[in-house]
Amino acid sequence: MKKLNVVIVKPSKYGFDGFVERFWKGFMPNASLPFFRSMIPDFIGDTKTFVSTIDEYVQTNLEYLNLLSIADGPTLLLLVGVQSHQFQRALDLAAYSRKNGCLVVIGGPHAMTCDTTMLQGYPGTSFSLAEAEAVLQEILVDASKGELKTVYGANQRWVTGVLNTPVLIPPSEEDLSHSIIRMAGLYPSRGCPKVCKFCSVIKIAGRRIRSQEIQTTVASFKALKAAGVKLVMVTSDNFNKIPNVTELLITLIEEDACIPFFCQCDAQVWSQPELLKLMALAKCFDIFIGVETFNPKTLSKQDKIQNRPEKYGEIVNLCREVGINTHFSNIIGFPDDTEESILKDIVALKKADPDQASFYVLCPIPGTVQYDEFMESGWIIEKNLDRFDTVSSVWQNPNGGLSFDDRTRLLFKCYKEFYTMPQAYRKIVRYAKRKGREGNLIHESLMTLAYASFSRYNAFMGKHPMSGGIWQKKLDHVSEYIHLRKSVFGYELVPLPKSLKLSEADEQCFKNKTAV
Repeated sequence: MKKLNVVIVKPSKYGFDGFVERFWKGFMPNASLPFFRSMIPDFIGDTKTFVSTIDEYVQTNLEYLNLLSIADGPTLLLLVGVQSHQFQRALDLAAYSRKNGCLVVIGGPHAMTCDTTMLQGYPGTSFSLAEAEAVLQEILVDASKGELKTVYGANQRWVTGVLNTPVLIPPSEEDLSHSIIRMAGLYPSRGCPKVCKFCSVIKIAGRRIRSQEIQTTVASFKALKAAGVKLVMVTSDNFNKIPNVTELLITLIEEDACIPFFCQCDAQVWSQPELLKLMALAKCFDIFIGVETFNPKTLSKQDKIQNRPEKYGEIVNLCREVGINTHFSNIIGFPDDTEESILKDIVALKKADPDQASFYVLCPIPGTVQYDEFMESGWIIEKNLDRFDTVSSVWQNPNGGLSFDDRTRLLFKCYKEFYTMPQAYRKIVRYAKRKGREGNLIHESLMTLAYASFSRYNAFMGKHPMSGGIWQKKLDHVSEYIHLRKSVFGYELVPLPKSLKLSEADEQCFKNKTAV
């Protein structure tokens, strides 16, 4: 019987010091790994598959690199969910694996939205330009025959209609142990109809909201519940805009499939109080909302006119009434931002009083409309893709504005201004008064204090609290891999890419945002 080892890796990134970023425990698990694992059949024709999954961010020894060889038979390396700041690490893993005889496919946001032509054509290394449902089976068939095409999915980035995805195979016990809490990610739907300039979602997942079958999502929740998963991270954008979200929640409740979950909603959720009540009944305990800024003019210039800052406080109150926490995500360093305007936003944020807040530096993510505009204007100064991580400053308006140092300083100042002991105390009091609360008050209080302290400590140390996990481990350095990158792909530092143009079919799909 023939065999094929399939190694699925979510690459990490190189930090400022050149070390691969690794953590003893991760905050949130990677959702792509179990998704891809679930899509790989036990057999491809007469070839038996043996699958391994690796999240580099939480791998604290290098033994997994032994999987990236053909010592135990033909091996296919799938580098999945690769974002621009992880792309050079992905190339290094590809080069390392090719040296050891493996076949390699690089996929994810960067390959889907950026022109990788300059890196294509090397034997045994391919790029996936489309969603997994559109190309994965073709890739597996080709790999079982010992050869790969140069690219996959060049003519169709997104599948249309209902997402034909399998029931999720739960993460292994080992994978669950890498997170602070037993948590797994789940994709009930994909896509966003909005046109925000800075956001890569519409270029990665399209503007048409597509969902998988309700019973597939419910069965996945049940499988995770049976595996002892304690929290589910619903990774779909705009959970509140999924066309059949009400039916989904009711089915989860009726079939006793609910697990405490958190999700992302858009800032129009203030108009859906009944949905919030239903979400709470289905055990949603937290929603993440990209409020971005309290400045309407900035939102308008970014084509995010759906956000109404005067409604942000109402969102918090509506969620609080039904027992759902709110997490507001904020971006600092828009072209018109000043130190005064950012500090004014912090005052408004504290007045709205969400339970949590996170802050990021405006980053022109490769492939987005904003990236194209900034590149055309000559604003992007940073040449290293590793730094395009929404924490580092990579651009500068030649006509002025906040400097690199100003943005970094204000980023951490925002964390210190928001996470104070009075803020933590108010949250503990609210939780104590919450009707029908689940959990232990002492535990919740300690967790609240710990999170506030952790955020402030990292801000004082100049580290982003949402960097990926706790207790960083420095094991391997870019200097150990970069010679492979140059020998295989010809670059030590990959040039900044142009955005990848949509095919004619995809362009029509992009313009037609009608939900399916």
